[in-house]
Amino acid sequence: MNKNSVIGIVLIGVIFFGFTWYQSKQYKKQVEYQAQQDSIARVEQEYLDSVWRAEHPVDTSSLQSAEDGVRQRIYKDTLIDNAHNAQASLLTLENERIEVTFTTQGAQPYSVKVKDFYNYDSTDLYIFNPGMSQYGITVYAGENINTKDFVFEVAEKTDTSVVMRLPFAGGGYIEQKYTLAPDSYSVDNDFSFVNMGNVIPRNVSMFDIDWNVVIPRMEKGYRNEKQYSKLNYMFPGEKKPERVGVGRDDDARVDAKISWFAFQQQFFSAIMRADGDFTSGDFVIRFFQEDDPSHNLMACSAKMRTDFTAGPDGNVTVPFHFYFGPNHYRTLKDYDQHYERIIPLGGSVIGLISRGIIIPTFNFLGKYIANFGIIILILTIFIKLIVSPLTIKSYISSAKMAVIKPEVDKLNEKYPKQEDALKKQQAMMELYRRAGISPMGGCLPMLLQLPVLYAMFRFFPASIELRQQHFLWADDLSGFDSILDLPFNIPLYGDHVSLFALLMAISMFLYSKMTSSQMSNDPNMAGMKFMSVWMMPVMMLFICNNLSSGLSYYYLLSNLITMFQTWFVKRYVVKPEKIYAQMAAAAVKPAKKSKWQQRLEEAQKMQQQMAKEQAKRRR
Repeated sequence: MNKNSVIGIVLIGVIFFGFTWYQSKQYKKQVEYQAQQDSIARVEQEYLDSVWRAEHPVDTSSLQSAEDGVRQRIYKDTLIDNAHNAQASLLTLENERIEVTFTTQGAQPYSVKVKDFYNYDSTDLYIFNPGMSQYGITVYAGENINTKDFVFEVAEKTDTSVVMRLPFAGGGYIEQKYTLAPDSYSVDNDFSFVNMGNVIPRNVSMFDIDWNVVIPRMEKGYRNEKQYSKLNYMFPGEKKPERVGVGRDDDARVDAKISWFAFQQQFFSAIMRADGDFTSGDFVIRFFQEDDPSHNLMACSAKMRTDFTAGPDGNVTVPFHFYFGPNHYRTLKDYDQHYERIIPLGGSVIGLISRGIIIPTFNFLGKYIANFGIIILILTIFIKLIVSPLTIKSYISSAKMAVIKPEVDKLNEKYPKQEDALKKQQAMMELYRRAGISPMGGCLPMLLQLPVLYAMFRFFPASIELRQQHFLWADDLSGFDSILDLPFNIPLYGDHVSLFALLMAISMFLYSKMTSSQMSNDPNMAGMKFMSVWMMPVMMLFICNNLSSGLSYYYLLSNLITMFQTWFVKRYVVKPEKIYAQMAAAAVKPAKKSKWQQRLEEAQKMQQQMAKEQAKRRR
């Protein structure tokens, strides 16, 4: 690589990091300015409201006091009007897995605590905190009503179920029944109209569900938690859900049937499913800033429409099902609704590797070994053994390249000119033939390993098994391991130093240094050397610093094992004297070119001929 190329790469890096830093500063200024403007607007609005109230005093002469028992009615139906102003109460259902608190205000879930799991700060883990869920059903019953505006009466309460009713003056009622089975994360919900034939018109055949949830932060790293949080919905008959807002604000309108939808945090989800499918839906997801004082992660909203067919007496029950629990692959899969597909394990090929090899092996080892650092070590060795038939060929090819490197350098010196490129390429191919080296022997096996590496990249950050698991200095293998908190934020890197990510980058640098010594001294290879030795380790350091420490630990182990295999093959398998003997023997034999070599030479000759014709035209 010449001096100008090096200067160019350095300048590009300086401009890139400078621009990123400048954008970060501008964004912070914009957020601060917007917060200031919002604060000013709130103060002005409060002032205008106070002025309006002073200028428009409430006329209480037409209203009697609450002691007289008379107030202004809002709804035509007396019973639901009374329910609108009644006092709400809380009820709780719990089993070995979850504790669900309901409020009679709207007969809806009020909070959900997941047992046996805790937030990163060791506090109780709530999928949504008390009062941070609003679940209402809107239907026309002589007038538009939304269930969340009314206090239901408790009709029945047992250890496993609760029944709440909203009575109407005509004798009918709306009923919400919730059932929590033992040792389950699932809550069954039967929504019913009973004896509502004289209240709900016959031409009304649908109702709307409006569910808004604020999900709190539960993990150590905001960026990682946000990146793996999203909203999902599933079309009937499909095997893969659609995604909304993967780590970013987003919304979607779906004018088609929907089987279920999920508000998914990195490791926990709130899922709602309809037996008869939803007929349409509107979804919104908004993420809070990292410095949100309430420590919230995201606000999710689902506005669903559902059809129903009531009997002659107005009776109908529409069943729904909620899942409040961990994104554990086997647990979700046992529901047989493709819930497990919300876990981001990759596409068809990558997902097949994760589901067919990595997860079963991980679960099997987990039955006998409690230390997940040891499990990752064994899993890494196991994967290396599986791909060893491919990698060993690559290592042998690389070792042979190191042996014939002096011969390659001689060819580079013999054919330094660009017009001699074809001759040099032909001489290289002949040299490879005599040494028994396949041109694709080094890179093809490595390319075939990429799906496995990417599968591990997807598996570790999404694996709840690693959540809050300690190993060495890492207190949570699902998050980053910080050995040093920086007083400032480095763009794209973060405000901490992850030791596993740093060690992984160093091992990657050492391995690249080891293999780069086998490359030829051809000036055209200088750029590739610079990328493999310097740029790639630095890029991986920046990428992995905020990702799962378990992932960085896996890459570190993988690099160390690869370095050992490379050294072993070079030291004990490939003997230089045998390679030279093979080359000498092959030199006296007639060259037998493969079809690939023949096609390559034909293409090179055509390219050379075209270059000559272009040169003639210029003359």
